[in-house]
Amino acid sequence: MIRALYLIYQIFIALPIMIVITIIVALTTMIGSIFDHRFWGYWPGMIWGRLFYRFFFIPIHVHGRENIRKGQSYVIAANHQSYWDAFLMYGFLGVKFKWMMKKELGKIPFVGWACYMAHHILIDRSSRVSSKESIRKAESTLKDGMSVIIFPEGTRTPDGKMGRFKRGAFLISQELQLPILPVTIDGNYDVMSRHAWNVTWHPVHMTIHEPIMPRTDVGATEQEQTQAMNETAQKVSEVIQETLDKGYSLRA
Repeated sequence: MIRALYLIYQIFIALPIMIVITIIVALTTMIGSIFDHRFWGYWPGMIWGRLFYRFFFIPIHVHGRENIRKGQSYVIAANHQSYWDAFLMYGFLGVKFKWMMKKELGKIPFVGWACYMAHHILIDRSSRVSSKESIRKAESTLKDGMSVIIFPEGTRTPDGKMGRFKRGAFLISQELQLPILPVTIDGNYDVMSRHAWNVTWHPVHMTIHEPIMPRTDVGATEQEQTQAMNETAQKVSEVIQETLDKGYSLRA
């Protein structure tokens, strides 16, 4: 009975309200970003992310905020469980950031247009020079405490298990000598997996881990640099996976 009432509520009340709010937030972001994309590209999105969780009554538990240093720019690497990860990161991470996302997402009405106007980093994955382009764009953006968020898996998990990490986030971290901030998202797959069409009530945990600096060896060969980058990626993956393996009851 409760599940049926929750489904009715989300279809006829929460979802229509959030569609209207999404359009308002997108328009606010687009207009405001003309004047200051660092401010208007973040704060409306933060409110938007929080409202999604509030209107759908999804409880949020955030761990590890003390690991964030004010004014520091990060390459934020998080596992990717659901579309709801975007709302979570916007609403509750507490770090100003730009997304690194597929160029195609910039064409989505309102939300995509807002991402474009807010100077999020849109990458053409079909291009062979996309890695260098992403580094160039990130370097011009990651200043004065502005960070970038990347989902190293590249796509949402199809089965709830974390996928293999791609190299983009770690290449940027190494090239720009910025710390990686690992973030574990646990619960959004249960809220709305990539196969679901409706929201399921479920608590969500977000764990912010200690930053990990990329290893740099002066005079290292290209092969050695690649090995160091792979080791960093492996370390970040292990930190996130270990937290997922603990489960909710053991979470610190």
